[in-house]
Amino acid sequence: METSQSNDPCTPPVTSLTSAADDAGCDLVTVPARQGLEAVDILRRGAGDAVGPVLHDDGGDTLGFVVPAGTAAGWDVPGSTCTETDGRGLRLSPEPPVEGSDWLLPPGEADLATDPTVLRRALGEAARLIEAADSCR
Repeated sequence: METSQSNDPCTPPVTSLTSAADDAGCDLVTVPARQGLEAVDILRRGAGDAVGPVLHDDGGDTLGFVVPAGTAAGWDVPGSTCTETDGRGLRLSPEPPVEGSDWLLPPGEADLATDPTVLRRALGEAARLIEAADSCR
C-alpha cells in the first residue's frame, strides 16, 4: 500500500477518478475521529452530497472514508492520510476489513464511495467548526 499526505494546499485535486466498484478497489482517507464524525454529519445534511462507507477504528480513534481508486495520488488535505489499496486489502463487504474496527456507515447502506472533492470540503468545514468550538472554551 502507498499513502499520500501533503500539507501543500496548492496540490491540484484529482479530477479523473475510477469508480470504487471497479476491479482496482478503492482508496481510504483516514482522519481523526472527531473531525471525521463532524464531516459525516456535514455530508449527510448536504443536499445531494452522498457519503460512502465509513470505517471506525476504535483503537486508533480514526475514521476511514472509502473513496474512489486513484484518490491517493492527489490527496492534499492536512491532518489526513489517503491510502491506496490498489485492489489489495479494503473490499466492500459487510464484515469490517480490519480487526478492531467496525463500519460507522456499512457498505450497502451508503453510496459506493464518497466523492473526494465533496469530502475535502466537508473535512475543511469540520476543521473550522472544531477550531471555533475549541476557541470558545
